[in-house]
Amino acid sequence: MMKRASSCMFSLALACGGGGGETTTDTGSSTDATGTSTETGTSTETGTSTETGTTDTSTSTAPTSTSDTSTTDTPPTGTSTDATTTDATTTTTSTTTGAIDPPMSLEDVLDGELELIADGHMFTEGPIWSPDGYLLYSDIPANTIFRWSEGEQASAFINPSGNSNGLAFDLEGRLLAAEHGGRRISRRVIGEQNAETLAGEFEGQSLNSPNDIAVRSDGTIYFTDPPYGIQPNQQELDFQGVFRIDPQGQLSLIADDFDRPNGIALSPDESLLYVADTNAEHVRVFDVQADGNAVGGQVFVDLQSDQPGNPDGMAVDAFGDLFVSGGGGVRVVTPAGELLGTIAVPEQVTNCKFGDPDGKALFITAQARVYRIRLKVQGAGA
Repeated sequence: MMKRASSCMFSLALACGGGGGETTTDTGSSTDATGTSTETGTSTETGTSTETGTTDTSTSTAPTSTSDTSTTDTPPTGTSTDATTTDATTTTTSTTTGAIDPPMSLEDVLDGELELIADGHMFTEGPIWSPDGYLLYSDIPANTIFRWSEGEQASAFINPSGNSNGLAFDLEGRLLAAEHGGRRISRRVIGEQNAETLAGEFEGQSLNSPNDIAVRSDGTIYFTDPPYGIQPNQQELDFQGVFRIDPQGQLSLIADDFDRPNGIALSPDESLLYVADTNAEHVRVFDVQADGNAVGGQVFVDLQSDQPGNPDGMAVDAFGDLFVSGGGGVRVVTPAGELLGTIAVPEQVTNCKFGDPDGKALFITAQARVYRIRLKVQGAGA
């Protein structure tokens, strides 16, 4: 087999520009999903702190092209904003059958230009593609989960969201959310009002602020728990951990020696669990055992960079390549730990996930905005 090409930076032109707008400072005002775009004052996720109330009264609304929604919590950044989208022009992209061999360069990965699909948010995170053909993503300070689909502007879908961060679907299609505000992993049936708590405490102490989620094909849930969403005096655990919820609902600890555990993802065959440690600027890898426990945790790849953003949310393609946000965009790393290059994004990236009906698009959250880029490779499990 040919050795994959060495690292390179691939600059991408935007398919459409962002819109301008105003930022208001009245934290009691409502969020207008049809308002003009605005820049957020939040530059890093560590600047987000949230309230710790539960969200059992949250609502899920039918998607529309426009939606008025009110946030009930004061945004942690101290500002409120009109969360909306730009009139993004859809980029026409070629239809491909997907790569047959593992990509050996970034050019073997890319199949289009970076396209802006949503703007005007405060701090976006947790993109996840629904099998029903739409994208969900969190705006953490806005306390809202947004919905986007082709040909429509993004609209508020769940508010309040518990200041959700990472999102995932379980085996029955229920929405899982890593909540900063609720300090829990929650689960809800799409369209129903209430969400239940799957995990909110460990050994009698509140979790920090669950951040990101990965789900195994047997129903095992893995999640990270850094303290980004709480103040130091709110932290009860004396560590920042990686946890597992088994199919019977039992919570157990995988690792407690992380600085800031963040993005989490499984390899296509589910034998490996990858976890980004943001402050350490690397990704670690665990061996997943038959019972779902994960052991090991050695450094998989060092991603120190002088470009904006440290390792954050991640995605995996069908070949096992890891797409790691941070470092000037999204870095593409082979299963052997070789850096193929960076999908350049003009602002700090927070997370990424595969989507589109054919699984060949990467959706990228980047603070106030959400992007999409078509790829030649398909997401794992697509």
